[in-house]
Amino acid sequence: MLTRKTKLVLSKIFSFFSVIRGYNIWVVALAQYLSAIFILAPEKRALDIILDWRLFLIVVASTLTIASGYIINNFYDAKKDLINRPKKAMIDRLVSQETKLKVYFGINFIVALLMFFISWRAMLFFSAYIFLIWFYSHKLKKMFLIGNVTAAVLAVLPFFGILMYYKNFYEVIFAHATFLFLLILIRELIKDLENIEGDLISDYKTIPVVFGEKRAKSIISILTISTIVPIYFLIEIYNVGYMDIYFYLSLIALLFFCMMLWKATTKTEYLKLHFLLKFIIVSGVFCIVLIEPSVLFHGKKLILTHSISIY
Repeated sequence: MLTRKTKLVLSKIFSFFSVIRGYNIWVVALAQYLSAIFILAPEKRALDIILDWRLFLIVVASTLTIASGYIINNFYDAKKDLINRPKKAMIDRLVSQETKLKVYFGINFIVALLMFFISWRAMLFFSAYIFLIWFYSHKLKKMFLIGNVTAAVLAVLPFFGILMYYKNFYEVIFAHATFLFLLILIRELIKDLENIEGDLISDYKTIPVVFGEKRAKSIISILTISTIVPIYFLIEIYNVGYMDIYFYLSLIALLFFCMMLWKATTKTEYLKLHFLLKFIIVSGVFCIVLIEPSVLFHGKKLILTHSISIY
């Protein structure tokens, strides 16, 4: 039997895991490594990339920065979340606001320290990234359109950190980034439709609040249709290997998304659309390996050969 104190500690750990959305962070780390292997540094061996300690520190810094971003965002949105996500908000409140701030500053100090060992440019990049996340949570989030665009940019920025590390500015990278940016921007607007009640009370100037649900749906539909542009470039212009299968399936999923969007009227229906977009984004991470699937086989063969040579 667990003691009362142990149960309280476990509850607080679970609460903090909920605050930092730990289930999202591992996806970001995986996406960064797969992007480095298959998109950003295709000329390098996969094993060399995996064993690169500098890249490892950048990935750790990225995930810690995102975690601290969730903490500060949760800190400022505490009242709004009580309306929009009452169950999650009650779990999150098991950790005090003071503790959240202490952990927030502690994480950011660790990030700055890690980047000090990489370079002053890396430290400057992540310092600016941390500041932008704070400024977004504190001010920009409530601003009309700026909040949505900033949220989408902040979600894509960790990949540009790795891009700056490898200094490989291929055009195909920007096509991938544009597609991801549009998906995240659409998801942010869906979240605004989902949370319209809390946004109205908290005086957030979101598109659904300012223009209404119908016009917000029109804007979302236009953005969804515009994903055809980066998809066209990725399929027809650039070589993405077997990942073109993912983009074809994404088009079908986004067409279905548009049809369901105009039928949606309740919070539950908007939540389903939100999860559909999240599924498209997360599945895209795993489908990066389709660009060059043979890398996985050769990597496995190389690791096995390396292990045998050690013994």
